[in-house]
Amino acid sequence: MGNEPAALDHSFDGPIGVEVKGEVWACVAIPGSEELLGTGMSVRVDATVDGVLLPNVGLMPTGKGGHMLSLSAAVRKKLGKDLGDTVTVRLARPAG
Repeated sequence: MGNEPAALDHSFDGPIGVEVKGEVWACVAIPGSEELLGTGMSVRVDATVDGVLLPNVGLMPTGKGGHMLSLSAAVRKKLGKDLGDTVTVRLARPAG
C-alpha cells in the first residue's frame, strides 16, 4: 500500500467502546492512527490485546479520521472484558 510505514510496533491503553452512528461498538479506538499507519483506509495488522494475539486483523476507519480494532464477543469473553473496560493493545505488521 505504498505510503504505509515499513515497521509498526505500537502499544497503547484504551477503553472498549467507540461511538459509531449513535451506537457504541465493541471496538478500541487507536489514537493518532491515521498518522501512525500512513493512511485513512483499512489496514491489516497483528494485534495483541491484554496478551491475546489477534493475527492479521483489519483496523477499520472510524469515519472521523481514525481507526478502530473490533473485539468480538468471543474475544471479550476470553479477555474477561466488556464495554467500558480498558485494555492494552499492541499493533505490529502481519508476519509474512
